[in-house]
Amino acid sequence: MAISARTAAIAALIVANALASAAVADPRRGAALARRSCTSCHVVASGQAQANPAAPPFPTVARRPGFDREKLAFFLLEPHPKTPTMGLGRRDVTDLADYIATLAKK
Repeated sequence: MAISARTAAIAALIVANALASAAVADPRRGAALARRSCTSCHVVASGQAQANPAAPPFPTVARRPGFDREKLAFFLLEPHPKTPTMGLGRRDVTDLADYIATLAKK
């Protein structure tokens, strides 16, 4: 299946935008956002009890094979199952994805 030049150009712009956003992401801001918005379901840091056993802890998300910050950021732009609409913007999701990525080593 061939893709049009326009579709390829749009896809390239989306990827370039994601990469540019990731380059300026702030994982410290992402950690604060996670503590403020995600702890009711997810374990976002060590020492925290999990509120919803069906929600994966952030370190587990970071250690999944094929983890990709950009894909996670795009995923977070849309509400995921059982998640209230949080109204996260591009900066929020890139900061949050960068924070989650730092948890892979812990």
